[in-house]
Amino acid sequence: MPHNPSPRPWQVFFIFLRLGLTSFGGPVAHLGYFRDEFVTRRRWLSERSYVDLVTLCQFLPGPASSQVGIALGLARAGYRGALAAWLGFTLPSALMLILIALGVAGFGAAIPSGVLHGLHVVAVAVVAQAVWGMGRALCPDASRIALMLMAAALVLVVPSPWAQAGVMVAAGVVGLILFTPGKAIGHEPLPITVSKRAGMCWLALFVVLLLGLPLLAERWPSPALAMFDAFYRSGSLVFGGGHVVLPLLQAEVVPAGWVGNETFLAGYGATQAMPGPLFTFAAFLGASMQTGPSGWAGGVLCLVAIFVPSFLLVMGALPFWQQLRQNLRMQAAMQGINAAVVGLLLAALYQPVWTNAILHPVDIGLALLALLALMRWKLPPWLVVIGCGVAGCLL
Repeated sequence: MPHNPSPRPWQVFFIFLRLGLTSFGGPVAHLGYFRDEFVTRRRWLSERSYVDLVTLCQFLPGPASSQVGIALGLARAGYRGALAAWLGFTLPSALMLILIALGVAGFGAAIPSGVLHGLHVVAVAVVAQAVWGMGRALCPDASRIALMLMAAALVLVVPSPWAQAGVMVAAGVVGLILFTPGKAIGHEPLPITVSKRAGMCWLALFVVLLLGLPLLAERWPSPALAMFDAFYRSGSLVFGGGHVVLPLLQAEVVPAGWVGNETFLAGYGATQAMPGPLFTFAAFLGASMQTGPSGWAGGVLCLVAIFVPSFLLVMGALPFWQQLRQNLRMQAAMQGINAAVVGLLLAALYQPVWTNAILHPVDIGLALLALLALMRWKLPPWLVVIGCGVAGCLL
């Protein structure tokens, strides 16, 4: 794999800003966009290392796609790179949602429904391309193909985040039993500059904030502190990504009278039309607060609070993950887990990506055309996204 000089933080920011403007389709599609950008085009890391990184972030609570982006930024440009990657990927949707919350209600209605539908269709092609590429690299034999298909079937039958975690644990056990690598499997190691001591400190800070913020909010009542505590806990305790955080946030902000239920549901609907991470819904809620900080201040406060756990967990876990995955027994388990990750992606290709996007026969044709553009003509994903948006509007 060719050597690539490490980019500066501002370069990382603009790379992720483009992804933040064009990555429609939710967390699973984001991982497909990241794979195309950083594995296929820029060659920042190998296919196997990328899937290892995705596996780690799937095990951590919080938004997996944003955590993968933070880890990539951390690996390429240190702590400032991690912040730059998060800002670039998050800023577009966060700004648009705050503007909507401030009363630019006509913005969402001004987008033709056909455009939004075309953006959903292109996500089918992006995820299908990722499933094909990752499957070829990580499921090269019959046993791992079977494990991939079993994982996909199980998570479709039992659609819950806990089922996904259980499938990956079971696949790791199967890998330990079936796969016995006789030597270390080659990796493109991420140049993580975080030491183990620093990693322990970040993990300790995560726990201290998780346990300490509720005590502080109770001892020193403050609307801003209560909001930060609620959104920090939501970002710390959710497994399964943006859609799963909905009931947690609703339980925090609606009964407390911070945001009305109708406003909550309207904002969640607007978030579905945005590129980038679904966790930016926190910016809409913060800007819509009826008590305490609201507007720009509330939006920024809640957005930062819900993403802080992701930073702390990624920076705390990566130093240990890098060493752990070099262990031979761990690598045997990882072969099973990697096959299961492809299975989870395959299941997500059907539900929710396919079921939400493919509503008419013409949608199948548009998705196949987008897939052809990505895999055969090698067009950049952002151009395919624009093309599908225009085609959806015309059709």
